[in-house]
This record gives sequence, C-alpha cells and structure tokens, in this order.
Amino acid sequence: MEKIRKQEALDYHELGRKGKIEVVPTKPTSTQKDLSLAYSPGVAEPCREIDKNVEDVYKYTAKGNLVAVITNGTAVLGLGNIGPEASKPVMEGKGLLFKIFADIDVFDIEIDAEDPEKFIQTVKAIAPTFGGINLEDIKAPEAFEIERRLKDELNIPVMHDDQHGTAIISAAALLNAIELTDKKIDDIKVVISGAGAAAVSCTSLYLNLGVKIENVVMLDSKGVIRKDRDNLPPSKLKFATDRSIDTLDEAMIGADVFLGLSVGNVVSKEMIKSMNENPIVFALANPDPEINYEDAMDARNDIIMATGRSDNPNQVNNVLGFPYIFRGALDVRATKINEEMKLAAVKAIAELAKKPIPEEVNMVFSDKKIVFGKKYIIPKPFDHRLLWEVSLAVAKAAVDSGVAQNPISDWAKYRQSLVHRMGRDNKLIRDVSRIAKQYPKKVVFAEGASLPILKAALFAKDEAICHPILLGNRKKIMKLIKEYNLELEDCEIIDLYEEKTQPLKEKFSDLIFKERQRKGLNKREAERLMELRNYFAAMMVEHGYADAAISGVTRKYKDVIRPALQIIGRDEGVGKLAGMYILLTNKGPMFFADTTMNISPNAEELADIAILVSETIGRFNVVPRVAMLSYSNFGSSSEDCANKVSKATEIVKQKMPDLIIDGEIQANFAVNAELTKENFPFSQLAEKGANTFIFPNLSAGNIAYKLLQEMLHVEAIGPVLLGLDKSYHVLQLGSSVREIHNMIRIAVMDAHFKQIVKND
Repeated sequence: MEKIRKQEALDYHELGRKGKIEVVPTKPTSTQKDLSLAYSPGVAEPCREIDKNVEDVYKYTAKGNLVAVITNGTAVLGLGNIGPEASKPVMEGKGLLFKIFADIDVFDIEIDAEDPEKFIQTVKAIAPTFGGINLEDIKAPEAFEIERRLKDELNIPVMHDDQHGTAIISAAALLNAIELTDKKIDDIKVVISGAGAAAVSCTSLYLNLGVKIENVVMLDSKGVIRKDRDNLPPSKLKFATDRSIDTLDEAMIGADVFLGLSVGNVVSKEMIKSMNENPIVFALANPDPEINYEDAMDARNDIIMATGRSDNPNQVNNVLGFPYIFRGALDVRATKINEEMKLAAVKAIAELAKKPIPEEVNMVFSDKKIVFGKKYIIPKPFDHRLLWEVSLAVAKAAVDSGVAQNPISDWAKYRQSLVHRMGRDNKLIRDVSRIAKQYPKKVVFAEGASLPILKAALFAKDEAICHPILLGNRKKIMKLIKEYNLELEDCEIIDLYEEKTQPLKEKFSDLIFKERQRKGLNKREAERLMELRNYFAAMMVEHGYADAAISGVTRKYKDVIRPALQIIGRDEGVGKLAGMYILLTNKGPMFFADTTMNISPNAEELADIAILVSETIGRFNVVPRVAMLSYSNFGSSSEDCANKVSKATEIVKQKMPDLIIDGEIQANFAVNAELTKENFPFSQLAEKGANTFIFPNLSAGNIAYKLLQEMLHVEAIGPVLLGLDKSYHVLQLGSSVREIHNMIRIAVMDAHFKQIVKND
C-alpha cells in the first residue's frame, strides 16, 4: 500500500485552512438586499411557512441534503477508544467522502457521552437539523442498542456504517463469489472470525440472503461461540452453534466461506487447505488481513479472495455503499434505512460488477480487460456508475417498501439527475494517479537540490508513480535529504561535476553536436551545454536514460523550455506547441489554452492548438467541448481578431468533424449553456457548456486562468506542455510541492501515452 508519512499526514490536515471541510454559502451574499433576504427580515418568511407546515423545512433549508456523522470516539478505526476530540479528523474525512462521492453535505458531530442513554438523547435532541444520521466508530455492544433505539425513535434514515457498510459490500461480493463457484447459498458453510458490530451485521445480512443459521460458526477472542458458553450477550447468543468445536482450525475444516473481521494473521495456509473446494475467503482485517493475499493464493489455486486493502483484487471498501445508500434515502425522504433498502444496495453493487467496465476504469490495467471473475467480484471504489446504480436501487426499495415520504415517479429523470451530479466530483487527478501508478516511469528532476522538488519527488516515489533521478550537486542534495528526513537516499543522483558523470557528458555533447552542428553549434558550445542541467535532462529523455523530465521551479519559463525545443523537438505532425492549464472546479475540470507559448497565433495556428488540446483531453477520460473564445459571437464583428477565431473554428471542424466545438463565442455564453440555447440554439454548445477554452492570444489565456484561480480559489495544474515528441514539462517559477506532485503525475501519464503511440 502507498506509504503515508506522519508529517505528510499532519501537514495535510494543518496547512492552509485547518481540517478538511468548510461551510460554503449557496445563495448570493454580495448586496445588502441579499443579506436581508438571507437573514433578518427576509428569513422570517420561510420560518413562518415551516411553522405552519413542518415538512416545508425540506423546501426552504438544506435539511434534505444534510447528514450528521456522529460518534463518541469509542471505537475509532484501529485506534480504539480515543475520545470525541481525537475522532474528529476521522469524522471530517467521512464527511469529505460523502461530499465527493454523492454530493451530500455533512456536519460532523463528536459527542462526549459513552453512556448509551445519554448518547441517544443527545442525538435525538439535534436530529431536527438533519435529513439523515450516520453513526460511526461506536463500540459494541452499545452500538447495537444505540442504532436500534434511534431507528425506532426518529423518522429520518439512521445507519451505523461500521456495522452495515461492510455487511452490504461483503454480501454483494458473496453473491457473486457463490455464482462463480456454482454453490447454493442455503448450502454454504460460513466461518466468521470476529463478533463485533460489523461481524454481527454481516452475519445477519447473510442470513437474510439465504444462509442457514445452522451452517454458521462465529468466533470471538475466546474461541468458537457455542450455546453451552456462559454469559453470552444476546448479540452473540443469536449466532451460537451447538457443534462440538472450540478453535478456528476446527471450524475451517470443510467450510465454504471464511469472513474475517478480527485481527491479522490468525489464518494459516493449512486452514485454507482444509476448506471445501473453491473456497471463498474474505480476510477484511486492516491493514493486515487474517491471512495475506499471497499466502492464501499460494495455498489454493481455486480460491476467491477479498481483503480490505487497495493493493489486492476485490477490495471490500465501505465507500462502495454508504454515500449512495444515503443519497437514495435522502432523495425520497425515507424515514429509515430498512432491510429492503440494504438488500437493494447489495444486489445493485453485485450486478454492477457483471456489467462491462468503463474505459476510464479499464485503461489503468494495461491491455488486460477487467471482467467479472475471481479477481473482480465487486466494483472498484472509483467506479462513477455506483452513484446512479446503487442510489436508484435504494430509492426504489424505499418507495416499494413504503418508507419514502417523497416518492419518485419518473425514474429515468432521477437517474439522469444522478449522472449530472458527477460533475461535482473531480475525478481527473485520481484517474491520472491510477494510470501513473500502473505505469511508473523514470523521471529526471533538473533541479534536484530544490527542497520543493525533493519533497514532491518523495511523495511521487511513495505513491509508486515514478523512479526519481535527481540532477544537481550531490552534497547539497544529500544535506537536504538528511536534514528533512526525506528517505531519498536510494534514488539515483547525477552530479554533473563528478568524475563518474564525465563519460555520459561527453557522449551527450557528441550527440548534440552531431544533431546541431549545422545549426550554428560548435563542439566547445556543445560541451558547455552539457554542463547545464536543463540541457542534460533533455538529453536524458531524448536518448532513453529517463522517460520524462521536470524543471522550472527555480528558473524562468523561457530558459527551461529552450532545451526541450532544441533537443526533443515537436512530435510528428504537430504544428505548434501549446501550454494548457487545468482548473479543478466544482463543475469538473476546465481546460485553458494557450496560456504559455504562442503570443498571437494566426487562424491556422489557433486551429492546431485546439486540435492538440482536444486530443490531449481525451486521454484524461473527458469529452472535450471546445469554445473558441472571442469578444464577439458568431459573426457579430467583422474585425480581424474575431474573423481569425471564426476561421480557426471552421478549420478544426473540417479536420475533426466529430468534435464538439463552436466559435467565435464570448466567454459567458461558452460557460452558460442555457444562455447559449436561448440566444444561439444552433450552437453545438447549447446543450452543455464548454469545458475547453481556446483563447485568441496568449495574454487573454494567461490573464483568464490566473484571475479565476485567485478569485475562485480553485486548484490549477500546469502548464501542461503539449506537442513535444517526449515527456518534458516546465513548472511555473515558485511552484508549490502539491503543484509539482500533480505535474509529476501528468508527466508520467504523458510518457506512457507517448510510448504507446511510438510502439504502435
């Protein structure tokens, strides 16, 4: 698994705005009238309406899309009873997941109350604020009673995710594993290691799916839970067996299914070998499973294995369930999350695994296709289809079971609304990261003695997306590595003034002299160029010593781009290089070009830029919708600048007839599809606004992205250099560690796709 360093984790939570979530206004607040409407006196009107009809709270407030993530901190992750304050980072994290996966707003609430009754009364008292309640990290057996009481006594959805999340995801995996092994659910023998909240909920759900209670053996820390054991609590007595067995070894003999929700390394290879044919093993202890994946696979070649880890196939991850279950429940205003809704989620998740995989999920696995089978029995956590498949199934179950207060009649329209919500979840960086992890590359950093570069290189190394090559003074680099404990000692360091580097410098100087001797370069100048790190880095990429190069954090853009232009040059068929910035907005990624290279391109050059950008965007699994920007709309001006943009648009349409593109068009119309539809219904951008913006000149593009970045506080990635023959990227002067890290991801993905094209 990707290594997470203590200081990195602390910095993530501390630096910038503290924590991970914030409250953002959803209405205008720029004028005195806005404030009068938001608060006094205007706010009195919705208050009066709600006073007359309490259900109008869903009409006039955020209640219907607001979930409370509530804990008392008694069973936090693997940390145990750490209390309410220490649990807050986890609860904020849960709120973040709700938002990015299902667009659900969250208040995290940490209650100082270990007594169940006090906890219950506190939650009941604040429940009117929320549309749903997600209980989290509450120890068993108190968790059972807390959830039961709150479900009975409140009329909004309540779910303890530690119990039901794992149950729902593992149940979906179980259904598919049974299908693949051609077993019958009422025949399978199940062993459960663990008797906490998750184990009890999993077992209960399995019984609802058809597992027979007499075929279940559950173990706690004392061994097999048998009916003849004294003082068993009701939660354990329900699953007690009358079989005369005491140990896990005995229970595993002849078992079809093992479910581990206990501690790591309690299952041996011998136990796996003693199971029935085609055993199903869900070892879900984290981070160390009850038996690690490699040992289990070595023990049996007929096994179906799942863990809680992201580096193994079939990750049982609660994020596959809870955001979408609450999404469906909130959208129909369900009074509870009942068994029918949970079973609907199980079946929807199981069925999704059988459907063809979207290309954006498939492409991270090289030429191997992910297909339903032993190594793919549940969807991947970042499969965006979960939102509409699971949420819709849950909403339907709520309606059918009679707990929906706002039933949906047009399911097709509801499904489409869920699809549109995905624009708020910016997946671009995650998609790029997954591709980069699948195809790590050798990346040379020309400014190896820069601390931000070293930190970003370390993060990229930990992320397993690159093998850093550090170019610079060895003593300075090693001093920084030691001083900041960066753990980069095993990385290759190239010092251009060390004796051992001289043969490579001589080789490169000979090569560049041969390549540029008829372009004004003499032998002495060639030797001098190889003492300049940016030239040396470019030669490393050009001649296969590295797959990509990154520089620019301490040098001006033009000084860093020059070596790339002279040594690497343009890709075949590329007319003009271009610089593109990506802005990560709550409507999805927005692409801006040209922002760094071409001062005043003509129509043909502008068309080349648009084509180059559109082809690149396709690699990000985004469909480009291109606006060719101007100060005028569709011939409203006869000035040369507007005509240039119009002509460039026609050239692109001729060369790429399937591309969604239009212009010349003003920026407000390009962004606002409704405005365009009203005024220019003929435009290709009338159905959806643009996500790709081609500017008529460098000044416009550069000014626009910098204004938006600062005014909207959105994250910017770039400049992404487009059109070079190999992957060479130039940072902005003074780039942050995060910006450098993002650029490394882009560079690795870029190198991967360039190599694919060349190999073809």
